[in-house]
Amino acid sequence: MPQQAEDAAVFDVVIAGGGLAGLSLALALRHGLGDGARLAIADPAFAAPARRNDDLRASAFAAGARRLLDTVGVWARVAGEAQPMLAMEITDSRLGDAARPVFLQFDGEVEPGEPFADMVPNALMQDALLAAAGEAGLVLLPAGVDAYSVDAAGVSARLKDGTRLRAALLAACDGGRSRLRSLAGIATVGWSYRQSAIVMTVGHERPHEGKAVEHFLPAGPFARLPLAGNRSSIVWTEESGAAERLLALPRVLLLDELEQRFGLELGALEVLDTPKAFPLGFQMARRFVADRLALVGDAAHTIHPIAGQGINMGLRDVAALAEAVTDAARLGLDIGGPDVLERYQRWRRFDTVSMGVATDGLNRLFGQRSDALRLMRDIGMGLVDRLPGLKGHLIRGAAGLGGQPPRLLRGEAL
Repeated sequence: MPQQAEDAAVFDVVIAGGGLAGLSLALALRHGLGDGARLAIADPAFAAPARRNDDLRASAFAAGARRLLDTVGVWARVAGEAQPMLAMEITDSRLGDAARPVFLQFDGEVEPGEPFADMVPNALMQDALLAAAGEAGLVLLPAGVDAYSVDAAGVSARLKDGTRLRAALLAACDGGRSRLRSLAGIATVGWSYRQSAIVMTVGHERPHEGKAVEHFLPAGPFARLPLAGNRSSIVWTEESGAAERLLALPRVLLLDELEQRFGLELGALEVLDTPKAFPLGFQMARRFVADRLALVGDAAHTIHPIAGQGINMGLRDVAALAEAVTDAARLGLDIGGPDVLERYQRWRRFDTVSMGVATDGLNRLFGQRSDALRLMRDIGMGLVDRLPGLKGHLIRGAAGLGGQPPRLLRGEAL
């Protein structure tokens, strides 16, 4: 328990950042530590009344992430608008090729009746998490963390509005440009891909039947991801300059470019929102922890969206940190102590680096324009497609269920 400091509000855990990772962590800690735990989330976005996230993106919440969200009482709030991903096809061709052979297919279940992922709009999930946070009695502070310091008794944080806080643990869920990571002196390794992801929602005449398609093109992958109804979320990777030129096109010309990549199997297309582009890069923190500080989600790692793992990696962080903190609390240990944080770091480091290397390698491999290399990778995908045991292993890993996952990812209470 952190000691009382003059004029400082005292909490068990303070979370910097109220996005999907920060709110999920707070709810996971409430689930594990109980109603008596004092938990605060600091984010300047909370200052906006009736906050509505205008994020156009939708995320594929893998089976492990869905189990976590169900266990902490959030999934039921979005289940009616979630779209199960029932199948995935992977193709590899040039834009002008007459045919797009399917080299790799995945069925969509990790267990009978349980899809390996569900598509949910980010804005809908954000609203559900905020509603659950309010009902759980979490303290939402409408200012970001500006500074912090550590002593033997705990951590002191100062918000940008001057509010002072004390806690045993500070969790940095403040994104890829994390201020807390910088304040802690934690270096990162990373690079820009010089690519951008164009994101939009499209409507189509015919149902997608829950099938996702990832079409690998020389400029980057074009992903068609099923949403509820006759709609799909598009994540369209292009060289950054080309992405800017595409977004500057009149809508009718942009639609023509979209149709060349989307295909005609679902009938006529309609763009339902304003497309936006997001720059892509790789970034990995050299350490995930410092004294009484844990990096979570994008503050610890950002990876290429080629495998749709970004939000799922963050929720695996959430599950691991919540379990480490809960287990320490039940043993009467300091929940912000070095042993607790080192357990979290060991748990997450290998998985995160492995996924980062894999997504980086896939992006570079499929970006090669060599016909010989293209033939080799297509043969490789074809071999994987004929090995059901290997495909099952890959699906469970992508679903967050490989190895020894934290209890929340298994759908078990802390």
